[in-house]
Amino acid sequence: MDQAWGLKNMLAAMVSAPEGPAPMPPAHQASSLLNAAARPPRRRCRAVAVAGGKGGVGKTTVAVNLGMAMSMAGHDVMLLDADMGLANVDVLLGLLPSRHIGHLLDGECSLRELMLTAPRGLRIVPGGSGARRLAQLDSAGHAAIIRAFDELERPPEYLLVDTAAGISDSVAMFASAADEVLLVVCDEPASITDAYALIKILSRDFGVRRFRMLANMVRNEGEARQLHQKLSRVSDRFLDVVIAFCGWIPHDERLRQAIRRQSAVVDLWPSCRSSLAFKQLAGTVDKWAEPERASDRIAFFGSPVTPAAGY
Repeated sequence: MDQAWGLKNMLAAMVSAPEGPAPMPPAHQASSLLNAAARPPRRRCRAVAVAGGKGGVGKTTVAVNLGMAMSMAGHDVMLLDADMGLANVDVLLGLLPSRHIGHLLDGECSLRELMLTAPRGLRIVPGGSGARRLAQLDSAGHAAIIRAFDELERPPEYLLVDTAAGISDSVAMFASAADEVLLVVCDEPASITDAYALIKILSRDFGVRRFRMLANMVRNEGEARQLHQKLSRVSDRFLDVVIAFCGWIPHDERLRQAIRRQSAVVDLWPSCRSSLAFKQLAGTVDKWAEPERASDRIAFFGSPVTPAAGY
C-alpha cells in the first residue's frame, strides 16, 4: 500500500471517528459542568518544529540551545526529541533517561513520567536511540505520540520538536502538527536543496504555507540573508509559501566546546557570540504572532489534522 495514501486515510478516520464516552445522565451532567467550571482554563501552547531536511546542519544543537535560552528567559519550555531511533538530545545535555518514547507507546509510562528535567528548568521528552522498532514507527505510532500531549493537564508555554533529518513521513507529520516550522539552513548547496524539498512536501501535501528560516554556522548577517534569498527565490517561483528570515547563528568555537562537554552553550558561556545569538532568537520567537490553526490539521495539544487533499 502506498504510504501517503495510507497516512491520509488513517488520519481521516481519526478525525471522523466518534470520540469520548457515552452521554451522561442529566444528574451527572450538571456535576460535570460545575467541575469543569472550577478548573482553570487550559493554557495555550505554541509548538515549534525545528527541521532542516539535510543532516549535519546543527538542528538538534539549535533546538537544545533555543529551548535553554527560552527557559532562562523565564518561559516554561518542553523539548520533544522526535528523531525516533536516533535520538540524541539527552546525549547533548548529558542526561541518562531510564525510559524512552517506546515505553509511552506501550503504555508502560505516562508522558509526564517520561520527562527529564535539564538545567535551567528545560523539560525533555526523550526519544529512543538504537531502537529499530522506533526508527520504523508507522503513521499510527507518530499520531499516537502527537495525541499524547493532549493528556497534559498543564501544557507548557512552548513545545520545541526536534525532528529527524530527511523528508520522511515522520518529519512531515511532526512538522505539520506544529504551529511553526523553523528551518535550519547552512551555507551548503545540499542544505538549501533539502530544505526546499521539505517545504515542497509540507506545503503541497499538508497545507503548510508559512515557514521561518534560521541561518546556522555563518560568518555574518549578510551571509545569512543571502542564504534566505536563495531559498526564497526558488520557493517564490514554484511554491505558494512565505519564508520569513528569523535570525542567524555564527561560527563559534565555544559552541563546539559546549557540545563536547555535553552542555548547552547558553548555560556554560552565556556571553559568547553564539549564546547571544540564541538569546536574540529566543526573544524573536516570543514575539511571533499567534498562528491561525486550520480546522482540518492534526496538531499538538488538540487541533484535529488530516493532510491536504491529494496526499
